[in-house]
Amino acid sequence: MKRLFFAALVAGLILTGIAHSDDSDSAAATATAANIAAEAKLDNPGGIGGVESLRGLVELETTRPADPMKHYPKDQGLIDSDYVYQPPLIPHSIRHYEVSLNANKCLACHSWKNAKEMGATKISVTHYVSPQQGQVLSDVSPSRYFCLQCHVPQADAKPLVENDFKRVNALR
Repeated sequence: MKRLFFAALVAGLILTGIAHSDDSDSAAATATAANIAAEAKLDNPGGIGGVESLRGLVELETTRPADPMKHYPKDQGLIDSDYVYQPPLIPHSIRHYEVSLNANKCLACHSWKNAKEMGATKISVTHYVSPQQGQVLSDVSPSRYFCLQCHVPQADAKPLVENDFKRVNALR
């Protein structure tokens, strides 16, 4: 995007120089445009501003190989919380689960109606309360219907960045 902008800027400077001056002024305008383009390249080496991201030192426009797929254990049992009010983590794979306006695969096992039969954890009663009116509903509240907004599966993966995170002592 920046390259396109600078190319248009250079072209505009060249055209302006040609339209409003004689040959000597045109050469000066071309030289000035070339200097601007050279400075822009120095300020943005490699198109990433010299900043390394989680992608590495790779330009956004450059296609790179995909990262390897993460391993999600089949069923890990209950996963302990790391901080107070943390939504429970999903201890199993959710690959091919549909959670959309039309269907919610999570509720097939975790709704109050199905949990006992499926041997799954029931969703919290808070999921049946309308946050706006505080009413208890007969079905899951629309604001709590999209489970993956809060609940995530745990992959066997190394941290993306180094950190010194420590669990809350009360949860140990």
